[in-house]
Formats: sequence, C-alpha cells, structure tokens
Amino acid sequence: MRTCRQQLHTNRAAEQDSAKAGKGVSWKFRKSKEEGAGDSRDMSREMQDVDLAEVKPLVEKGESITGLLQEFDVQEQDIETLHGSVHVTLCGTPKGNRPVILTYHDIGMNHKTCYNPLFNYEDMQEITQHFAVCHVDAPGQQDGAASFPAGYMYPSMDQLAEMLPGVLQQFGLKSIIGMGTGAGAYILTRFALNNPEMVEGLVLINVNPCAEGWMDWAASKISGWTQALPDMVVSHLFGKEEMHNNVEVVHTYRQHIVNDMNPGNLHLFINAYNSRRDLEIERPMPGTHTVTLQCPALLVVGDSSPAVDAVVECNSKLDPTKTTLLKMADCGGLPQISQPAKLAEAFKYFVQGMGYMPSASMTRLMRSRTASGSSVTSLDGTRSRSHTSEGTRSRSHTSEGTRSRSHTSEGAHLDITPNSGAAGNSTGPKSMEVSC
Repeated sequence: MRTCRQQLHTNRAAEQDSAKAGKGVSWKFRKSKEEGAGDSRDMSREMQDVDLAEVKPLVEKGESITGLLQEFDVQEQDIETLHGSVHVTLCGTPKGNRPVILTYHDIGMNHKTCYNPLFNYEDMQEITQHFAVCHVDAPGQQDGAASFPAGYMYPSMDQLAEMLPGVLQQFGLKSIIGMGTGAGAYILTRFALNNPEMVEGLVLINVNPCAEGWMDWAASKISGWTQALPDMVVSHLFGKEEMHNNVEVVHTYRQHIVNDMNPGNLHLFINAYNSRRDLEIERPMPGTHTVTLQCPALLVVGDSSPAVDAVVECNSKLDPTKTTLLKMADCGGLPQISQPAKLAEAFKYFVQGMGYMPSASMTRLMRSRTASGSSVTSLDGTRSRSHTSEGTRSRSHTSEGTRSRSHTSEGAHLDITPNSGAAGNSTGPKSMEVSC
C-alpha cells in the first residue's frame, strides 16, 4: 500500500502533467460548455467526475506539497555517550513536557528498515502530529556505517541501555514512550528498569527477557559466520510459515542484510545480544519487593512469530494491571511491517490510555469492530496514566472476544479495571491477552 506521502507526490505530479497538457477539471468543463454539441448526459457525467474528484482533496486549496513534506524537522546526530557514539535521528520538535516516542530496532536492521513502514503509514500521521519521534540506531548499524577498528569492544546490552540517558540529555528530553523490537525491546526494557522516571510507557515487539541466546544452536551447527549470518538473522526475524508464504518480503530483508549492513558491525551487535543477561524481572506480589517495569507496557507479537514463547514468558513476569499482551493474527515476526494498520491502532489507544490524544479519531478497524457488536468501552482522556492497561484493553477487544491467559473462552467479558481478572475469576489479577 502506498504511503500518504507517496500519494501526495503522485497527486502533485498528476496536477503538473495536467497543467502542462492544458487539461484537467477546468478544461473538461470549458470543453463541454464551448462545444455545446454533446449529450447533456455526457456533461452531467463530466460534472459528476469533478464533484467526486473534489470530495476529499489530498491537498487543500492554497496548501503546498512542500509545506506538508517539511512539516517535521529532521535532525541526525552522532552523540557521544558513556560507552561510545550512537547515531540518532530526531523527527519533529519536542512539545513541552510531553514525552517523545523513542524507537530501538532489532538485529539485522536499523531504524529505517525496522520502523519506516510503520511511521510512514497514513494512520500514524495523527500520532506523529502530537509527538516528536527519536530513532536510535545501535552503534555501527546505521546506513553507511564505517567498520569499527580492530580490537574495538562493542557495548554490551546493558551498556547500550546506559547510553540512552545521554541521548535524552543531548536533546533536552525528559521522558519517552519507548517502542522496541527484539534486541531493541530488550534494551528499552533494561533502560526502563534502570531509569523508571524517564519512561512513561513501552511498546515491546518480540521481547525476550531471558538470557539464553537464539544463536547458540545455529552457531554450533553452521561453520563460517560470514556465510551463515544472513540465514541466522532471517531465522530470528521471520517464522518458518512466514518464510514459506512471504518469500518476497523475506528476500528483501535478506538482501538488505547482505548488501546494506556492515557485516563486521552486525556480527558485533549480534554477539552482544546473544550474550545478554536475564532481565531478572518478576511479577509483583503483595508484601514483596520485586524487580519489574513500573510503567504501562504493551507486548506485541505475531501469532506465527518465532518470538511467541519468549513474549508470553515476559508477559507472565510483568505487573498484570499495567501490561497487555497483543497477539496479531495472520502476522509473523515483523508486525510493524506486515500489519501497520493494526499496530498503529493499538499504539494510538495505548497512548490515549496514558492521557494523551483524548480526541483522536476512531480508525477504520475500530469502526468495524464497533459495527460488529464488539464490547468496546470509551476512554476518558483525563484518566490517570497509571491505568494505561485499561485504555488498551478497552480498545483491544475483537469480535473473537477478549481473553486473559487463564480464561480463553470465546466472547468472555472482562472487567477492565485495575487489578481485575476475567469475569467470575477471583484468584487475583490476570494479565490481559487480546487478539486482533
């Protein structure tokens, strides 16, 4: 699907071509009026074409394409931190005390290949009008990155998380809403554990909180990392079903890994991810002190993703009153690529639950759910930010019904209040698991 920006370019080009040829809407009208010999029904059809074409113009009268495309300032910087330099792209201008959306990508990717399809999607434009977006590339993973010198010690996953406060300080940012995928989700989770006051919410795609590395088995079976590297990364990003059904997409990312990524730098990043420590998070229990996320979290995974088990494991270790697990149907390892509409909708309601964007419009998917009779609860935009899971849950209901992990009967109704579980279940709080 073309992005909104591509549509604007196409629309502008069509207008210019029409102007050069002396054609267009006004030409049609003049021709019908001047010749006066045609059937009046033809003229009506011409006029109807004009009306239909102008019902929802892509660009309002007097509004320039250039102005639209330059609405957000873009700053790219290499920022020096405690553990070396990191490449950062800031899109837009931070707004007062409002957090910025900070993204961190997975291995085998950078912020462009991981998040451009999502943030260029038309439904995300409503969100980016309200928030600046800060994209962080892991050291040496950005486009055109030079090779690290011999003997360079790549930062550990903990150190990559420790670099982020320096990024926020450089831009004068106070807090973030984080969006991380795979390795990036781990880094942002570690950052939130270390600096809870800097993180208002997290959207974690394919997060794995455990120490064991996915590459252990592959590394022992395949000799020669330079040849095996693309295959191992692809197996991390995509599930078997996806590799079979979406050959073109998988091939595109394989070619990106082979042709665009610096292989030496990528290998160092993979080693860092494969050597990660266990996050050591635990589900909080009354009367005990546990290490867990203090902010609301939305865990996202495709139903055929290779990370399903890891994400479910992470969900079981987080505060159920602040956490929602979103499983996406017909989706593999990269929901932000294959299902941008669903993820944009989920992200919008997650942000609304934090008290931002209370008047955001209802999306097409949401309208279809409402029409189908789904149980949807409206969200008061002034609701406390600590109740984010309420807002997300109320807007994540599908026609299949909302499910908790311990109560999966179809159509089960849930009491969407803090510390609540499935209806009729009094055993304590249950984390939410929803599908879309």
